[in-house]
Amino acid sequence: MELNWLKTFVIAAEHGNFRKASELLYISQPTVTVHIKQLEKEVGADLFVRKGRRVMLTEAGRSYLKHAKTLLAFHEEGISELHSIQQGFTSQLTIGISPLIADTILPFVLKQFIQAHSNIEISVKIIESINIELAVEQEEVDIGLSCLPNRKTDLKCHSLYEDPMVLVVPHDGFDLETGSPLEEEDIFRQNTLLTHNHPGYWDDLCQQIKSKYPYTKMMKVSQTHITKRFIIEGLGVSILPKSTVRRELLEGRLLEVECRSIILPDAKTYALMKYEHLLQKEFLKFLSQYRI
Repeated sequence: MELNWLKTFVIAAEHGNFRKASELLYISQPTVTVHIKQLEKEVGADLFVRKGRRVMLTEAGRSYLKHAKTLLAFHEEGISELHSIQQGFTSQLTIGISPLIADTILPFVLKQFIQAHSNIEISVKIIESINIELAVEQEEVDIGLSCLPNRKTDLKCHSLYEDPMVLVVPHDGFDLETGSPLEEEDIFRQNTLLTHNHPGYWDDLCQQIKSKYPYTKMMKVSQTHITKRFIIEGLGVSILPKSTVRRELLEGRLLEVECRSIILPDAKTYALMKYEHLLQKEFLKFLSQYRI
C-alpha cells in the first residue's frame, strides 16, 4: 500500500469530490481515480459510491477513513521526529499555556530556556486555563501553565507564584499635580466594571463588590488583552493582575486606583504535570527562578 493512495482517499472523502481532491493534491483527476481503485483493491472493499458529480463514502469507506487518518498521522509524526533529530534536537517538550500567562511571563522565560537548552524542541499550545487540566491528563501537552489548580484529577500541581491585583482605570488626562484624586467609590459608581477576564477569582470578587457597592454595573469580558483595550477606550474599569498592566501603567495609558474597602485577591499561576520526568522537572526548575 502506498501513502499517496491514503492521502488521496482522505482528501476525496473530506471533500466528497474527486476533482477537488485532484486540485488540492496537484494531480490529475484520472490519477485520483486510479489511487482510489488501487486502494479499494488493496483493502478488498468499495470505499465510494457516485451520486451525480459527487462521491459519497460507503459504510466500509466511513469505517476505514479513521484508520487511514491514523496511518497518515503516524507517518507525519515519524517524519517530524526525524527532522527534529536532523536539526540537532534530542528532546521535545510541549507546553500548554493560558492566554493570560502567554501575554506576561512566557516570552521572556521561553527565550531564556531555549538559549540554555538548544537541544530541546519546544512546542506551545495556547489553551484556556479551564481546559489545560484535560490537555495534560490526555497527554496533549507535557506540562500546563494555568491560572487554575487541578480540580478532579491526580495530576501533579505546583504553585509557581502569586500576582497582586490592581484596580485600573483609563487615564484621565491629568498629571499628579492637577488631577483630582481618584476615589474607589466614584470609580464603581460611574463606570462599568469589566469582569471574568481571569478564571480564578471573579465570582467571589463580584459578590464582595456588589455587597459594598450594589449600584455597580458589570460586563463580562473573557480575555485580558481585550479588557485592557476596552479600558483604554473608555468602556469601563477592571481589576487585573499587576503583571498584565505593568507596561500600560508605566506608559500612562492606564491609572491604578487604591482600593481601601475591597479586599483584592492574588492571581495564582500553577504548573500541572501528569509525569514528572526529567524534562518537565528541568523546565519547572527553570521557570521557578523567575518572578513576575
